[in-house]
Amino acid sequence: MRIAVNTRFLLKDRMEGTGWYTYEVCRRMVEKHPEDEFIFLFDRPWDDHFIFASNVKPVRVFPPARHPLLWYFWFEWAVPLALKQQKAEVFLSPDNYLSLRSSVPTVLVTHDIAHQHFPAEVPALARRFYHYFMPRYHQHAARIVAVSEYTKQDIIDSYNIPAEKISVGYNGIKPEFVPIPAGEQTLVRQQYAEGKDYFFYVGAIHPRKNIHRLIAAFDQFKAQTGAEVKLLLAGRFAWQTGPVRAAYEAAKHKADIVFLGYVNDEELPRLLASALALTYVSIFEGFGVPLLEAMYCDVPVITANVTSMPEVVGRAGLCVDPQATEAIAGAMQQIYENANLRSDLITAGRQQRQQFSWDRTADLIYDQLHAIHPGNR
Repeated sequence: MRIAVNTRFLLKDRMEGTGWYTYEVCRRMVEKHPEDEFIFLFDRPWDDHFIFASNVKPVRVFPPARHPLLWYFWFEWAVPLALKQQKAEVFLSPDNYLSLRSSVPTVLVTHDIAHQHFPAEVPALARRFYHYFMPRYHQHAARIVAVSEYTKQDIIDSYNIPAEKISVGYNGIKPEFVPIPAGEQTLVRQQYAEGKDYFFYVGAIHPRKNIHRLIAAFDQFKAQTGAEVKLLLAGRFAWQTGPVRAAYEAAKHKADIVFLGYVNDEELPRLLASALALTYVSIFEGFGVPLLEAMYCDVPVITANVTSMPEVVGRAGLCVDPQATEAIAGAMQQIYENANLRSDLITAGRQQRQQFSWDRTADLIYDQLHAIHPGNR
């Protein structure tokens, strides 16, 4: 097969969730299928690190697509031309977008459709783009891969897409997320938390991640227990951060709340693996990769009882109402005071994490591409 892939999020030293999904899936498909030719479509100069083997042909497609007007131009004009010039037989687009003007059969990967539920959190021009194009993208795709059963059902309910058109291809994790020895955990706590235990959050800092209630809940936990525990928050401040800043300023125990900013790929696994628990009580997630990373690090999880999160953690986490600060604080207190509970959650996590594999997801996506190939339809 001649498989074209939208690889615009393969950005050296700047990869986030969608980029890593693209990377892990494509690397495996390229290595497992040397008989196929892969045409990687970049929207800027590429790094040779992403040219995984000799059966990959990189192509730069102008212009860089990081604005709604440029999204339209890239996907509806530049990409169809590139697919035609490269004689692509199938197209994989792993970042929620595709080309309506191209007749090349397409597999679309959808990570979430959060804009359907939180339109006010999306800038006006992007909101109009999503409202118009996202339903059409899902109708146009030959096959869709959703990253969770929740996201699959959300697509069905929101866009009236037949269930048989959608498969589920879960996220996996990077191999760096593993338990670390007690001595190394002590060093991490000394470096980042004055030697104290800490609850940990990683992700963007904005209201949909529910950071303001997490801070309020931690303040309540501290007041109830007097525990010498800190809250470490790793991630960049995003948009609409007023509620987060207000919660921090109102906290009586703000001295024990630490904003770490962006944490690099080397330090993040160490920080997570040394935590008392991951506190990830988002209002909405299409998957929630940090939940899986915590399970692979043998770290208990406190998460929300909504959207995809109960599906991902199973019995490996305490699932609470993300709107209720007292519930979040209560879960923190349970984790802090009950060593047997922490042990039980870790054991459950070792079982639950077996459901998630990049190899299985890469094989599933390749099978979808093979199924829509013109020679097999």
